Amino acid sequence: MVSASLIDIALKMLESSGGGGFLKAGPQIARIMRVLRVTRILRLAGKAEGLQAILQTIMFSIPSLSNVIMLLMLVFFMFSILGNFMFWQVTRGDTIDDLKNFTKFDNAFLLLFAISTGEDWNAIMFDCSRTEADGCIKGETCGLAPYSYWYFYIMVLVCAYIMLNLFILVIIQ
Repeated sequence: MVSASLIDIALKMLESSGGGGFLKAGPQIARIMRVLRVTRILRLAGKAEGLQAILQTIMFSIPSLSNVIMLLMLVFFMFSILGNFMFWQVTRGDTIDDLKNFTKFDNAFLLLFAISTGEDWNAIMFDCSRTEADGCIKGETCGLAPYSYWYFYIMVLVCAYIMLNLFILVIIQ
């Protein structure tokens, strides 16, 4: 503790005197060196047989996992186009806002990615299922009630369960 405070005082004195260009970059270099300490795991991989087996399994499964990821992106693409077509008028709600909506393709794609992680998918479904009987504002909060339930149930089922099982299957294989 004492030596750290002495170093800080010396750094402040050098910076105030106009010198010490290297010393300004010193803390950033120290941070980089701390981050590089994580590479100790790679040194341990050479000694531990179990860790070598896990790393080898991951390396062998990367090509197959890339195929599964591309399939997942295709599913996101199809569901985002369908969501854009069905729910483009829903621009406001309890969860839907300026960034989380189906008005544009990129917003829909990111929203579906968030839904696939399980983040408020049911609240988004209820936002998209409001009808005029629920007191929605036409063009802002009205959705398609019977279709939204099926859309979101199928989306969560496909992404959360089928794709997760595909990832596990590829790693086990």
